[in-house]
Amino acid sequence: MSTNTNDHDPHSHAEHSHAETQDESGSDVDRRGFLRCMSWAGAGMLWSVSGGVPHSSLLGAPAAKGELFFVQISDSHIGFNKAANADVTETLRAAVAKVNALPTQPSFLIHTGDISQLSKPSEFDTADQVLREARTKDVFFVPGEHDVASDNGASYLERYGKRYTRGTTGGWYSFDHSGVHFIGLVNVLALKAGGLGTLGPEQLEWLAKDVKHLSTSTPIVVFAHVPLWTVYPEWGWATDDGARALGYLKRFGSVTVLNGHIHQTMQKVEGNVSFHTAMSTAFPQPRPGTAPAPGPMTVPAGHLRDVLGITEVRYLSHHKHLAVVDDTLSGAAPAPVMAAGEAGARAAAMVGGRAAGASAATRSEGAGQIGIDNFAFNPKTLTVKAGESVTWTNHDDVPHRIQSANDKFPPSTVLDTKAQYTVPLTAAGEYPYFCSLHPKMIGTIIVT
Repeated sequence: MSTNTNDHDPHSHAEHSHAETQDESGSDVDRRGFLRCMSWAGAGMLWSVSGGVPHSSLLGAPAAKGELFFVQISDSHIGFNKAANADVTETLRAAVAKVNALPTQPSFLIHTGDISQLSKPSEFDTADQVLREARTKDVFFVPGEHDVASDNGASYLERYGKRYTRGTTGGWYSFDHSGVHFIGLVNVLALKAGGLGTLGPEQLEWLAKDVKHLSTSTPIVVFAHVPLWTVYPEWGWATDDGARALGYLKRFGSVTVLNGHIHQTMQKVEGNVSFHTAMSTAFPQPRPGTAPAPGPMTVPAGHLRDVLGITEVRYLSHHKHLAVVDDTLSGAAPAPVMAAGEAGARAAAMVGGRAAGASAATRSEGAGQIGIDNFAFNPKTLTVKAGESVTWTNHDDVPHRIQSANDKFPPSTVLDTKAQYTVPLTAAGEYPYFCSLHPKMIGTIIVT
């Protein structure tokens, strides 16, 4: 099997069993090596595991009898129109066309969030129109932070939540299909300053009740936007209470967790749980820690569809395992996203629409001004006199939303690139604030 491994793999330290398996030729295969190999498998093969032995089949092969087959799509960001991808509607349409061309149509599609860029009705309308072009008509959604940005999810829930939530207040739900129990979780509604994705106590209580009646032999598929495992907390790529949610699933023999948000494929196996993040249909993001910040990454001309794609998932009831494989829009084998500014073909890569080496510190702001640059506030702490106004200006290629951490001033609207928000501050004191879309971004205003 051809592989492309990532020397900066953030989960390479994860503890896996050292048990060995034996392939069909009789040679020993180290399980750790196999899992690492499987993580970056070429798009031409679909892997499943039965009795600890890996088996392969051609990607796109007709479904076997008794096999459940579904497709994950993620992070379409309809409405985005910056340098990283000037036509995200067309690349979503290309993803749908790729699904339509499969010899066996999936039973359904799962979209793991960030359908829209600014949670505008017109953006949701466009996404719905494109997804209606799919031959497979059943689509299950969970929201990303961009889908709930403008109204704390009210418009998303009005449009998508009533389809299947059966009364849950935040849009989480479950369903059963072909012997598999699916759970759609929402971890973008209760974001707190400095925090990560959050499920919250109400949803966790619901989850515990939802799985309580299930047999331990029931295969479980969980899907949510922000990864439930800790990918890179410095960028907010984790869920605060994800471990507690996974604790309710420890007794099950097969658990698969599908996420989006980070716009690249990563996998990890911990005990009975297999974690998998999906490519975006809009734009890639840099590898964790290889750029000043996350954000849209411009790749060399002609290579965008090499780093966008879909995820195919198959389940054979007699194997009790799910096989996950990524398929790029171009058909090229998936490879780890390069670091922004890396030497070679990616040397011209950009982060957030600017040169990869740019940082917030390179941009000088005027008095009473706060710049938003590379997912940071500049300056992080600003001092003004009582009666003066403070203005935030978004220099990033992604939207941000200013929110007071102690409710001392009203939240901004969603600020797209170059948008500004001004607040007059009349009373002396300290005003902590954060970005409600990216809560790892925090700042403070001191009024004297």
